[in-house]
Amino acid sequence: MKFDKYFPTAQLSPYIKYLVVSEQALEGTYKVFPSPGLVLGFQYKGQLSSLEQTTASPLASAGITGMTDGFRVFKNSAEIGTILVYFTEIGFTHFTSNPANELFNLSLSLDNIFDKNEVATVEEKLALASTDQQRIKLVERFLLTQLKDIQTDKLMLEAVKLIYQSNGTVRIKELNEKLCISQSPFEKRFRKVVGTTPKKFASIVRFNAVLATMNPAKSLTEICYENHFFDQAHFIKDFKQFTGDTPENFKRLL
Repeated sequence: MKFDKYFPTAQLSPYIKYLVVSEQALEGTYKVFPSPGLVLGFQYKGQLSSLEQTTASPLASAGITGMTDGFRVFKNSAEIGTILVYFTEIGFTHFTSNPANELFNLSLSLDNIFDKNEVATVEEKLALASTDQQRIKLVERFLLTQLKDIQTDKLMLEAVKLIYQSNGTVRIKELNEKLCISQSPFEKRFRKVVGTTPKKFASIVRFNAVLATMNPAKSLTEICYENHFFDQAHFIKDFKQFTGDTPENFKRLL
């Protein structure tokens, strides 16, 4: 399996964390856990499907997945190749007028976001490209043509920063006070720019902080304490929603 990261050009770096060339020779299924950002993908070979229990739903060869509040299961064909684009938390809205929250818990064809002919042209060129560098450049050129000349919402950027600084444990009321904005307009702007509510985003950040520090030697009590969960029951419930597994079972696989 190949999963090679590439950092974007300077013009795209405020909005794109990184791009990935992902290839898998064998057919298989895998879980994707919630992450704090939207992901765009171009399949230049093979086929990807979304699995719901035992039902496989083929996904468009060029698509985008919004933020999610639970794990998702995907099935890939043999010999699949994909270019993935990982947006920054506020990056998506710099390429389209579509509010980010409209993609929440969805995987859509890029035709729903960008011009159908432009997407098809990129796919045709990707199929003909012979190197990863060529494929990355093609996708970057496409993104540059879609980049809008708009101001970054600095207040929402600061909100994201504060949530990360607390590892997702900051209270929304505290954010409102620090940013001098009332709850309703704050939540509306945050959902549009980031893709979900501040509370849900914070829970995803906290979940990823748990994953980053999860150690088989740590007890559930320690993990709960470090990540400011009310009790073990709440921790186990949240963890199972995000992973489909209990923390104890997950730790055994580390």
